[in-house]
Amino acid sequence: MPYFDAASSAPLHPVARQALQASLDEGWADPSRLYREGRRARLLLDAAREAAADAVGCRPDELVFTPSGTRAVHSGIAGALAGRRRVGSRLVVSAVEHSSVLHSAAAHREQGGSVTEVPVDRTGRVAPAAYAQALGEDTALACLQSANHEVGTEQPIAEVAAACQVAGVPLLVDAAQSLPWGPVEGGWSLLTASAHKWGGPAGVGLLAVRKGVRFAPQGPADERESGRAPGFENIPAIVAAAAALRAVRAEAAQEALRLRELTERIRARVPELVPDCEVVGDPERRLPHLLTFSCLYVDGETLLHELDVAGFSVSSGSSCTSSTLTPSHVLKAMGVLTEGNVRVSLPTGTPSDDVDRFLRVLPEAVSSVREKLGAPDAAAGRTKTGSLVVDSLGKRCPIPVIELAKAIGDVPVGGTVTVLSDDEAARLDIPAWCEMRGQEYVGEEPADRGSAYVVRRLS
Repeated sequence: MPYFDAASSAPLHPVARQALQASLDEGWADPSRLYREGRRARLLLDAAREAAADAVGCRPDELVFTPSGTRAVHSGIAGALAGRRRVGSRLVVSAVEHSSVLHSAAAHREQGGSVTEVPVDRTGRVAPAAYAQALGEDTALACLQSANHEVGTEQPIAEVAAACQVAGVPLLVDAAQSLPWGPVEGGWSLLTASAHKWGGPAGVGLLAVRKGVRFAPQGPADERESGRAPGFENIPAIVAAAAALRAVRAEAAQEALRLRELTERIRARVPELVPDCEVVGDPERRLPHLLTFSCLYVDGETLLHELDVAGFSVSSGSSCTSSTLTPSHVLKAMGVLTEGNVRVSLPTGTPSDDVDRFLRVLPEAVSSVREKLGAPDAAAGRTKTGSLVVDSLGKRCPIPVIELAKAIGDVPVGGTVTVLSDDEAARLDIPAWCEMRGQEYVGEEPADRGSAYVVRRLS
């Protein structure tokens, strides 16, 4: 069964499996002890740290291993903010950061700090000038992911890092998605990553803090990992993570070219095969293995189920899932369609034939979901009135947009359709639908319940 969700977690790399099995016999002892078994464990830990530091582009004594990438982010942000509390309490982040960064930002705000969120354009990219403008004198820390986890867009790290250096503000880079493909360029101050993103075992994260960065570890003191990651080191997992990172880096240049060709094929073919579909993210400055597209009139969770039945494992940032009724914060920040969202992220070694079969299966899967939801067909022979009101209160994405699409043919050119909806996703998806279908989004008006979204027919 083709697995197309490497951005969530990559399959364990064969090199990682070999290293894990070997180090289970050699790396079980306490590396802080001076006896033979402890020295052997310390040698394994030091070698793994050197290999990981070489891949990151930092000194070994600047890098510590954490229990996860999320813990690395939380520890990095908390430590940097605490270390620079005399400077100020402002944290600057982009609007499309990973939830681990945004959760840290929310906790910082609750503790009395301030947070500035830098917007992105429709491709998901920040403008370096806008980011630089957000760096006030009271800024303690800035955060910017190297590449987005949902749409693959690469951020201008070098330019933002230069602006941060001018402002005297340290920059934390979440490199979870990009580190397997190469080091992060630019003068970053802190960097985090997660081993299961590149084929290492889960439960290993990286936190690099450059020398000279003011950093105060939070929580009870611990002697291990420079006090920045308390607890006994999982040496077998750490060794496997470092071995996997070295292995994928050795393959990265060649594999990036191959996977980029496959994702380009998907990007080009999906809009041709699936009507009313939008491929999002930067088409050029992006990760080689990841792409995202959104389909009108589709429930993302139902589409994922259809693709799973067809033999494909993909993920979704759609607002229409059983776990949340709020839109993807990434797609929301980009101002693109949030419904029917599918993220395809190809693991190393993905065969070309799997991609071709996915493209054969996808149109039927989308059509099946649209049929189940009662998506609109071409309207003909309807009586047209100057304006209509569509009551979609209590209905969830993508139903309000489906009902809008059905009603737009019942008004003449210049007429309006007003959609009443209390679904948060409608605030994003109705304007996105208008842009995709060439209609005019007049705006949002207050209503007794929810909001009234007014659309004018242009064609």
